[in-house]
Order: sequence, then C-alpha cells, then structure tokens
Amino acid sequence: MVYGLVPKVIWVVRHKNLSDHPDSRSAHNIPIPTMAGVAFFITLILAISFFKLWDIDNIGLNLVAALTVIFAVGLKDDLVTSSPRAKLAAEIFAISFVLFSSGIQFNGLDGFLGIYELHEVPLKLLMFLILVFIINSFNLLDGVDGLASVVGIVILSVYSILFYATGLYFYFLICMSILGILLAYLRFNFSNKNKIFMGDTGSLIIGFCISFLTLKIIQMDASLFSQFSFKAENKLIIIAAILFVPIFDTLRVIVVRLLNKRSPFMPDRNHVHHVLLDAGFSHTNVTLLIGLSNYCLAIILIYLSSSFNSIQMLIILLVIFIALARFFHVIRKKTAAKKKLSSSSS
Repeated sequence: MVYGLVPKVIWVVRHKNLSDHPDSRSAHNIPIPTMAGVAFFITLILAISFFKLWDIDNIGLNLVAALTVIFAVGLKDDLVTSSPRAKLAAEIFAISFVLFSSGIQFNGLDGFLGIYELHEVPLKLLMFLILVFIINSFNLLDGVDGLASVVGIVILSVYSILFYATGLYFYFLICMSILGILLAYLRFNFSNKNKIFMGDTGSLIIGFCISFLTLKIIQMDASLFSQFSFKAENKLIIIAAILFVPIFDTLRVIVVRLLNKRSPFMPDRNHVHHVLLDAGFSHTNVTLLIGLSNYCLAIILIYLSSSFNSIQMLIILLVIFIALARFFHVIRKKTAAKKKLSSSSS
C-alpha cells in the first residue's frame, strides 16, 4: 500500500511547495519532498484493523488513538514546526493510551539489578521515561538516507522473532507490517527521481511503534522467555542491545553538548551519522555500517546475556558505550584537524 500512497504524497508536497529545504545540518543540498509518514499512518491504521482476531489484549483501539495523536503532532511539525514542549506533551498523551490500557499489566523487573517488585507508580513513571526516550531517539536518528529505516528494520526483525516465538501474533503482525512499510519506503528514499523523506510524521510514528512494542516486551511474563537461553533478569539489557544505536547516539549527543556548555536540545552535527559523513563516508555506507553494527552488537549482547547476570551485563554495556564514544571522538577530532589543515593551506 505504501508503494501506491507515497507517489501521491510526493505529488501533493511538490504541488503545495512543502518540500524540505536544506540548512547547515542537512545531508542534502536540494529541496526534497517529506511527509512519507502520511502513507505510514494510513497503512498502519488499516493493518491494525485487520489484526483484531489476534488482539488478545484488546489494545488495538488504544493503539489507533495513540498513533492518531502522534500523527497529528508529527504532521504539524513537518508543516510549521512544533515546539519541543508541544511534542513532548503529545508523546506523553499518546503513551498514556497504551500504558494505562487493561492489556498492559506489569510483573516487576524480573530481578534486574536485584529488583523484582516495584510499586506501580515509580514503575509506570519509569516506563514513561523509557518510551519518551525511545520515541525521540528514533526521531533524532533520521538524518541520512535510509538510516532510520535500516535501524528500524534491524530492531523490528529481532522483535518479530521474540513475538512469534512467544505466540504473541498481534504484536508479531504489527512488526511485520512496519517492516513492510519501511522496505517499501526505502525504494523511494534512495530514489533519485521520486525521492522522499519520512519526515517527523514518519519517524515519530515508527519510533512510537517501537516504543509500544518495547513496552510489551518489558511487561511480558518471564516464563514466556523460557525457550530462549538468556536470563529473564537481562530483559532490559536485551532491549538496550536491540536499540543500541538510537540509545547510544542520543546519549552521546547529549553528553557532547553538555560538555560544550550547550543546551542538549540545540541541534548540531554531532550525531554519529554526521561524524561519519564528515569523515568521508557516503550515505549508503553510513547506513549499512550503522545498521550492521546494531545487528552485531545485539547478537553479541544477547549471547552474553545467557552467561552473565544483569549487573555484569550492565558493566559490559557501559564499557562498549564508552569505547564507542571514544572512537567517535577520535574520528571527529581527526576530521576537524584535516579540515583545518586544508583550509589553512588553501
């Protein structure tokens, strides 16, 4: 369905002159149509309506309501730009539709860092923070052709395996629907003739869906994971491993901006994809490198989670994070030194 809808969106955007115009942070230098997320939204809503039979949690209607809120704020942001406060308020409102649904019941943290039981209020506050962070992390990742889509495909392909193996077919079908949407979108995102960006409409929708599916995995009973080798207490570590790229990129950017005494909300070219682009990598190579890295890290950390407890896994995760942060810091410094040398010699 995305194949048929995206060309219509492109025509409307061009006809109404709503294309995304490049600025100092853009990876493109000509106006490009945006708002492919409109096609994402229509396709997803129709898909969810066909999955009622497998919706054993009766959460489909709540999900549609939440997606409608996210779609509205994303569309507004693509058209006239929304303030960070308005976007955050909309995200919290949308999350409330699914977090307080009767289909989402929490069973604690399954021993993560020795914590089994947690009061409902701090637990739901923690879930709010996690979900808001995931949505915005994915939104910030959309800066290079195909990058958000490829990382989304990596995340959702792993999630789909977890849901299928545990018999949660409603969530499995949602994963497969979004995978189909992203694969169809990639054709247009890499096209020279009919190029389009997903825009905030698309990245917020996909980010919200990933956060919703993450919420389901967090609240799943530990017994459902008995067929997997990893320990139940490592469930949050597994999620962090699968979502490693958006989590790492967002946290790294925030730390860099704070160290430079700048607002963490002030946009710049410190994202991982910007560092690699400035170092001379092409859009395609950046996308493939980051996507492959996410897959490899997820596989490695999932494998290690069968042998180590949550405290040990958290230490391993922090060591990997620090090592990669140092690696990108070195690349950024070398790139800046080369630019300075070339400008002084010219």
